[in-house]
Amino acid sequence: MALTAGRARVLLSRPLPWRCYSHGGCSVVLPPGGYRVWQERAARDPADFWAEVAHGVLRWDNPFHTACQAGPVAGAARWFLGGRLNVSVNCLDRHVEKSPNRVALIWERDEPGTAVHVTYRELLDLTCRLANTLKKYGIQKGDKVAIYMSVSPLSVAAMLACARIGAVHTVVFAGFSAESLAGRIMDSGCKAVITYNQGVRGGRIIELKTTVDEAVKNSASIKHVFVAQRTDNKVQMGDHDIPLEEEMAKAAPVCIPESMDSEDTLFMLYTSGSTGKPKGIIHTQAGYLLYTALTHKYVFDYQEGEVFGCVADIGWITGHSYVVYGPLCNGGTSVLFESTPVYPDPGRYWEMVQRLKINQFYGAPTSIRLLLNYGEEWVKKYDRASLKTLGSVGEPINHDAWQWFYHVVGEGRCTLVDTWWQTETGGICIAPRPSEEKAEIVPAMAMRPFFGIVPVLMNENGKVIEGNDVSGALCIAQPWPGMARTIYGDHQRFVDAYFKAYPGYYFTGDGAYRTKEGYYQITGRMDDVINISGHRLGTAEIEDAMADHPEVPETAVIGYPHKIKGEGAFAFIVLKEQTAHIDRVKEELKTIVASKIAKYAVPDHILVVKRLPKTRSGKIMRRLLRKVVTEQSSDMGDVTTLDDPSVVKEILDAYQKYKEKSSS
Repeated sequence: MALTAGRARVLLSRPLPWRCYSHGGCSVVLPPGGYRVWQERAARDPADFWAEVAHGVLRWDNPFHTACQAGPVAGAARWFLGGRLNVSVNCLDRHVEKSPNRVALIWERDEPGTAVHVTYRELLDLTCRLANTLKKYGIQKGDKVAIYMSVSPLSVAAMLACARIGAVHTVVFAGFSAESLAGRIMDSGCKAVITYNQGVRGGRIIELKTTVDEAVKNSASIKHVFVAQRTDNKVQMGDHDIPLEEEMAKAAPVCIPESMDSEDTLFMLYTSGSTGKPKGIIHTQAGYLLYTALTHKYVFDYQEGEVFGCVADIGWITGHSYVVYGPLCNGGTSVLFESTPVYPDPGRYWEMVQRLKINQFYGAPTSIRLLLNYGEEWVKKYDRASLKTLGSVGEPINHDAWQWFYHVVGEGRCTLVDTWWQTETGGICIAPRPSEEKAEIVPAMAMRPFFGIVPVLMNENGKVIEGNDVSGALCIAQPWPGMARTIYGDHQRFVDAYFKAYPGYYFTGDGAYRTKEGYYQITGRMDDVINISGHRLGTAEIEDAMADHPEVPETAVIGYPHKIKGEGAFAFIVLKEQTAHIDRVKEELKTIVASKIAKYAVPDHILVVKRLPKTRSGKIMRRLLRKVVTEQSSDMGDVTTLDDPSVVKEILDAYQKYKEKSSS
């Protein structure tokens, strides 16, 4: 059933009796019957479910009077009305009161073997000093602050300092260009930037301050740039530049937290849209924090005292939710990973697991596929007995990578959760856990919706597809606290992007298959679904099959217009080594696809390229490949999120040669 405004008001808006609030000391424990009881209750009566959980998980200054109120249109739901709280208090102060010397952060610096442990007491001190410094220079509640820093305790403190005084942070990945940073600063109207003199990654120096200087030189809104020192190298300091550590040393170690309304903006985070212009996704205080804390606890089975190792950068939503806010709200110990998976060698992750005794490891399939190519010895060299749960995030994980991750890294004894979610959802929506005790996990499948997530599959006519063993557009039928509230400055774009295609439902943009058992398999973006002679096929499925070839570590498949079949498949592949047997490899790939899927799925074209166009977070930008094949290369759109924009010309040249060879 769609979440109409009328149904939602009846279902969600009634005031609720209070069990506890303001002290944040209640624990939330699965009831008898476990997962299924909570899942059914959260779907049947979301208001009552989330109200009870919110009282148990968060510390409130003032209680909320209404759990959820639907707006006039889908996507305008508001949570915990009347409630007030401070996110930094929930992440720091209440833990300092109980366990001040518990380790909050372990900073795995780029330099191998140089981890820095930061306690909750120390992180609160850092946060308050930074917050007072911001206030001294005129940053107030509601002001926007850009954070352009490598992963570190100070960058986490910068996020929490903004939350403490009610400022809105927008973290920009510290690998983005000056142009990308400038665009985000301009769109959001940031008043200040917090940065480092330089960053360090993979043994290389990254010029952060120089990039910021270029980005803000024409900015009318930026009043100050706060510059911290990551290296000993001096950088040029201008009139509006403030030496951050010097100012923090003079600041008071206590900062009274701003009491924020549940629906006040906590942060904005820019994500690339299919149209090219980045979207400033808005997340609010209480609902987002609650959802990240609950998913962190139950998806990963996180227990007090464990070490949680999410290796994402704070510039992405994964870093926000599962490096900073989720783990710290739960009083956990969170690892900050500053380096790369292969520096100084491909054993970096696993040496770190051994040394820091990491219990949960959460990373991207891209990294797993990369490390798989280096063999098992780099993994088996280190003791991974501390590992309990493994997780993958960012894209569907292919079968080979899943099996290697599970059997080699996890020794066949760790739970492996393939998580599906988005910047817009705030936290994990579909994952194998939580579940009934010892329930099966199907390899390379997200499987089960989290509490309060009600997935539906829609057909091309906008109707709900009933039953199992069916495929369709993945939508979510009712709101949940962690969902984004809007796109900054353009709410109509938000409505059009997520609620227009299937009125009354949140459209994820992804396709999914519901198995005979009722589990969910993400099949890829809807624009990555091709229709070959009436057969709907996710390009990820073809890529997964081709990944079985030992000489082909990376593939990207896109659909292109075909005169007879409607659409055909065009594959871009990267070879492990330069080989004279390219034609043999291509034929073998076609045989694999035919045998694993069907003959109709075999790509019509296979083009060998040196590398694929990837964003800095490792996602392949398939829309650029589509532009190349459909010969729209004159209008590539926004390529600033690419790790190396020169890859576009490289692929265009390879395609041109391929075309000339084919026609001759």
